[in-house]
Amino acid sequence: MGHMSAMFNGIARSLLMKKGRNSGYCSGAEAVKVESEGKKHDLILRTSGTVNVEGSDNFASVFSRRGEKGLNQDRVIVWEGFGCEENMIFCGIFDGHGPWGHFVAKRVRETMPLSLLCNWKETLAEASLDTDLDLESDKKLHKYNVWKDSYLKTCAAVDQDLGQHRKIDAFHSGTTALTIVRQGKVIFVANVGDSRAVLATTSDDGSLMAVQLTVDFKPNLPQEAERITQCNGRVFCLDDEPGVHRVWLPDGESPGLAMSRAFGDHCVKDFGLISVPEVTQRHITGKDHFVVLATDGVWDVVSNQEAVQIVSSTPDRAKSAKCLVEHAARAWRSKRSGLAMDDISAICLFFHSCPLSPQQIHDVTNPKQ
Repeated sequence: MGHMSAMFNGIARSLLMKKGRNSGYCSGAEAVKVESEGKKHDLILRTSGTVNVEGSDNFASVFSRRGEKGLNQDRVIVWEGFGCEENMIFCGIFDGHGPWGHFVAKRVRETMPLSLLCNWKETLAEASLDTDLDLESDKKLHKYNVWKDSYLKTCAAVDQDLGQHRKIDAFHSGTTALTIVRQGKVIFVANVGDSRAVLATTSDDGSLMAVQLTVDFKPNLPQEAERITQCNGRVFCLDDEPGVHRVWLPDGESPGLAMSRAFGDHCVKDFGLISVPEVTQRHITGKDHFVVLATDGVWDVVSNQEAVQIVSSTPDRAKSAKCLVEHAARAWRSKRSGLAMDDISAICLFFHSCPLSPQQIHDVTNPKQ
């Protein structure tokens, strides 16, 4: 991919020197150039499929299935060579809700990557001009802070864009957003909502285990509930949904959101709902094999360890996301009979070019008690 990176550098430099009127966004025309080059060389995937660029350690499998509630409101994206950097990949999964949820999810999917790219480059440039900052003393912390600041700026800009968009009603509709940037041997995870990222890694005894990388931001989490109630929002369960906590306006029975963070849903933004991401990082070692990003349509019926087992035991990695989604669909029928199945989407990002060994597959299929 080295020649691709070199080809994009000139475009990227011009893009990143120009900003639009809204903070956090690049010049529209130049942004389209970078994005079109990515699509031209099959570096960007927005549907079910795979991303496997020659010479890259990354291999991504993507699959999305419509539920039983109408249109599929889930949206996905994988962008190899993100930021015109051959060692970076961006993955995002977005779970829309409400009457306009599919439009909101699509809009966030389209605006977030380029906004993040612009903010990342800007933040890097500003840090390089800070004479009081010793970049060599703590490179890991510096990288994390750059990405965290970039994500915070990006999410604020993306939510503002939704509020000002004339053709999308984001007042009573919204979307979650779970994204990952892999930069070399480090992954940076940013989560807004209740989608989840789960890492498959080798434990000390040699078996494959699941490590949850994100928090499901549900309204009943103590820190989330406190914020909402302090803003005069309400958190409670309906009588016919025991255990399902939702966010409500101070008066009236709306909107009833099952998550405490989301883009859009501006009707409750003054009552505790936020679009601020939780940003974390993890250094990838030889023990780490892949990460699963999935909407709650998966996690409502599949455990973390089950997901790792399903993905690792799929002989063809290209079909790993589909196998996970189809397993979740069957679990919905058996575990939640009578309930309309949710939309189900997953991205499986493999970190190494070589698949798991037969022994590792055996270990995760038959974990030691």
